[in-house]
Amino acid sequence: MITRRHGRKRICSLLTVVLSTLTVALSGCSSDKTGNSAGNAGAASSATESANAGDTSKLIVGIPQDIDSLDPHHMTGAGTKEVMFNVFEGLVKPDENGNLNPAVASEYTVSEDNKVYTFTLRDGVKFHDGTDVTAEDVKYSLERNAGVDGSEPLISSFSEIESVNIVDDKHIEVVLNKADSELLPQFTVAIIPKANENPETNPIGTGPYKYVSNAPQESLVVTRFDDYWGEKAYIKDVVFKIEANSDAIVLDLEGGSIDMYARIPSAQVAQLSDKFEIYEGTMNLVQALYLNNAVKPFDDVRVRQALCYAIDPQEIMDFVSDGAGTEIGSAMYPAFTKYFLPELNDTYNHDTEKAKALLAEAGYPNGFEFTITVPSNYKQHVDTAQVLVEEFKAIGVTANIQEVEWNTWLSDVYTDKKYESTVVGFDASTVSAGALLARYESTSSKNTFNYSNKDFDEALHKAMETADDAQKTEYYKECERILSKDAANVYIQDLPEYVALNKKFTGYVFYPIYLQDIAKIRPAE
Repeated sequence: MITRRHGRKRICSLLTVVLSTLTVALSGCSSDKTGNSAGNAGAASSATESANAGDTSKLIVGIPQDIDSLDPHHMTGAGTKEVMFNVFEGLVKPDENGNLNPAVASEYTVSEDNKVYTFTLRDGVKFHDGTDVTAEDVKYSLERNAGVDGSEPLISSFSEIESVNIVDDKHIEVVLNKADSELLPQFTVAIIPKANENPETNPIGTGPYKYVSNAPQESLVVTRFDDYWGEKAYIKDVVFKIEANSDAIVLDLEGGSIDMYARIPSAQVAQLSDKFEIYEGTMNLVQALYLNNAVKPFDDVRVRQALCYAIDPQEIMDFVSDGAGTEIGSAMYPAFTKYFLPELNDTYNHDTEKAKALLAEAGYPNGFEFTITVPSNYKQHVDTAQVLVEEFKAIGVTANIQEVEWNTWLSDVYTDKKYESTVVGFDASTVSAGALLARYESTSSKNTFNYSNKDFDEALHKAMETADDAQKTEYYKECERILSKDAANVYIQDLPEYVALNKKFTGYVFYPIYLQDIAKIRPAE
C-alpha cells in the first residue's frame, strides 16, 4: 500500500502559486448581482445596523444563489430546496436526527410486499391561502410528480407508481407496479393545492413560513404562517438575501445587512467579530471533480483513474478549509454511517508515477488539456478547482478553470451536460442513501455524469427492491465500490460547514441533508 505523504514544503509551494492565481481571479469580481459594490454595501449596512441592531422580529439570511423556481415540483438547485423547505411540506418530513416523521400525513403504513403505501391525512392542516388540505390535493401533488399525464416523471422513482387512490377523505393509497422499500423518503415531495393554477408565481404550501415576495437576483421574503399545524416559528419575518459576491459576506455580516450566513469559508470566519456565534458541522455532500464520462478523454477509465491518483485530498482540505473536512472515496458521505466505506479513501492514494503510467497506457503520454466549469458563487468549489489545477500539472495535465454564474451552471452542466468537468457538491435530496446513488443509474435523468455500468444498475435495483436492511446495506456498498473502482468521478471530501449567526439570535440546528430550518431559530434571551 502506498502511503499518502503531505510534504510541508510541497504544500507551501503549491499554496503560494494558488494564492497568486486566486488574487488575480477574484479581483475581477468586485460587484454583485444587485448592483452594489462592496463599498456601497458597507455604507448601506451601517444604516441598516443602526435601525435593526436590537430588532429580532426579522431575520436576514444571506444565500449564495438565486431561487431557480418557486414551484416546488420544478426546483433544481439544492440552494433553492434548502430555502423552500420552510415553505413546503410533504406527507412526511425529515428531522435533525435523520428520521422521517409524519407531516401532512399523521401516520402511514407499508404493505409487507412493499407495493402499497397508505397515508392517513392529519386533521387541521391548512394551506397558506387558508384552505384545508384535502385528499384531492394530495392525489394531485403525487400524480403531478409521477407524470400520469404521459410526461416524464419529475421524481424518477415515481415512475413505479401504478395508481394513487383516494380511499376516503382521510386516506390515500399509493400502489406501485413493483416492490420498493426505499420510496418513503420521496414522499417529502411538496403537497400543494390542486386549485392553484400558477404555482410558479403564487407558491402555496403548508410549511411554517408562507411566501410574500421574490425579487430575482436580490431576495426572497417569507413571513410566519400563524395557522401552521405544528410548532410555530419564532421569528416573524425572514428575508433571504442573495449574496452573489462572496467577497462581500464578511462586510455585510459586520455591517448588519445580513444576520446569518451558512457555509461561510473558514478564512472568512476568522475575520468576524465576537458578535457572531459560529456553528460548526459538515455540509453533508459529496464534493468531487465530476467528469462527463461520455466525452474524451474521460470515456477512458484509465484517464479517470489517473486523475484520482494525481490528487491529494488532504492538501486540498489544507488550502480550502485549514485542514478541516472528511475525505471520501466514493459517492457517499459519512452522515450515512452504516453505508459509508472509509476504506475506499485508499483506492487511489496519491501516486504521481502511477498516474503518468495510466495516461501513457491510455494514449496520453504527454498529458492533455481540459476545462473545469465551476459556479462562481461557491468559493469553496472555486478554491478546490485552483488546487486541482496545480496538482494536475505534476502529471502533465493542463486544467483550465471556467467560472460561470449559477443559472448558467444549472442549464449548461446539470441539465444539458455540455461540459467536460466541474467541481461542485452533490447532496442527498432526501434522507436516503439511495438518493445519492440513484443519479448514477444509466437511465436516470439526473445522471449529469453520463455514467453507465450494468453491474451498478443491477446492484442499485436490488437495493431498492429488498426489504431486508442488511441486504440493502450490502447492495448500496457494492454500488459504492463499483463507482470507486470505476473512478466514475474524482471524489474529494465532505466539506466542513460553518454557520455565522448574529448573537441576537440562537437555535441554529444542523440536519443530515442540505436544508436550513429557519423555524427553529429564535431571539436570544
